[in-house]
Amino acid sequence: MNSPEQPLPTFDEVLLCTPQTSAEQVGLFLRRCLIPCRGGDKIYTMLYADELSYDVSCRAEELFQHLQCYNSSYRLIILCNCERENSYLPSAFSHCKVHMIPQRSRAEIQQYLQRHFRVAQPSSSAAAVFEEHTCVGIVSSERAGMGK
Repeated sequence: MNSPEQPLPTFDEVLLCTPQTSAEQVGLFLRRCLIPCRGGDKIYTMLYADELSYDVSCRAEELFQHLQCYNSSYRLIILCNCERENSYLPSAFSHCKVHMIPQRSRAEIQQYLQRHFRVAQPSSSAAAVFEEHTCVGIVSSERAGMGK
């Protein structure tokens, strides 16, 4: 997000982890990140890595240790819930921990996302429903179950 033209991450750069995420999925992701190829300067991100099961986390750490020797210039971010920082994977990488503070204001982040999620011709697109013809929107309510 250093410039407005910088694109959003592609599907292969992000792994959204859940308790059901398999070791195979994590392995494929780590291989994309750690084995050098013509992919360029991608930044790989594991979201909610604290949600991985213990077995999957152990296998992920082992694979990471094995593969990191192939690429010394990898770029990997592991994001976790700070309330679950004692789970396996966050603990294993605790020596690399960085507390992040957003460098951009909320308004700048919103403008960046609006630019990248805007549909050019919203003729028959669901984007016509949302403000600014964006293809993504968040609907929230103070009370649950109110027909969102």
